[in-house]
Amino acid sequence: MYKVLVSACLMGRKVRYDGGAKTSEHPVLERWRAERRLVPHCPEIAGGLPVPRPPAEIAGAAGAEAVLDGAAAIVTPEGADVTDHFVAGARAALETAWSQGVRLAVLKDGSPSCGSRAVYDGSFSGAKVPGQGVTSYLLSDSGIPVFTEDELDAAEAFLKDLEAREPEVPFL
Repeated sequence: MYKVLVSACLMGRKVRYDGGAKTSEHPVLERWRAERRLVPHCPEIAGGLPVPRPPAEIAGAAGAEAVLDGAAAIVTPEGADVTDHFVAGARAALETAWSQGVRLAVLKDGSPSCGSRAVYDGSFSGAKVPGQGVTSYLLSDSGIPVFTEDELDAAEAFLKDLEAREPEVPFL
């Protein structure tokens, strides 16, 4: 049975920058939880950031690829550079995915880590731009499709199709 990396905040863990969670009770997540498929992960915590912590955004809406290439930074409203934490957390998420046999991820959209369709634009005004956070980008660039919390039905269809095409072979 293939595993699914999921943002820990979607599973009710209070790991967000403000100390809260964004718990999802979607039936797909509940089913995957019962099947023991889920691998909860918070890249920001894995990267060494505390809870709570200041919000952070990709400066200048430069994009995750620029951050990973060292051409852009992730900063707090006060201008503190927290890029290294986000990059370390993204690498930890990828390592976790590989070690757990993860074949897809469901991540909380919007953050400079987990955003997969949109991220905040770096102005701390609440405005979003199309793009990915560093964890989402690193996972998808490594062949692990990323879905948002609003795309769980599509994620489930992807997983069913994957398992029909590539049945998991147990280790002997």
